[in-house]
Amino acid sequence: MPSRQNERDIEFYLVRRVLKAGGDTRKVQWIGRAGAPDRLVLLPGGIACWVELKASGKLPRPGQFREHQMLRRLGQRVEVIDSIEGVDMLMEALLDVA
Repeated sequence: MPSRQNERDIEFYLVRRVLKAGGDTRKVQWIGRAGAPDRLVLLPGGIACWVELKASGKLPRPGQFREHQMLRRLGQRVEVIDSIEGVDMLMEALLDVA
């Protein structure tokens, strides 16, 4: 049975991985609108991805899901990640694009 990972540790790991790849992240808060993804990941080469972080096995709340869908309709990439392995898979996919 896989160990449970908390959101804070997953977020810390994501930030470190992005910085190591030469990118940056921004913590996101939308004034007057709930449900913004937790982080905007920015990588060299114009690569950007919105990331919703969750503790292992947790899912986005309905308001978050609604905001993710709106961003996707606008052509934005939105990923929900609930593990360290998920961060590794995302980074591999994003860096493969570059």
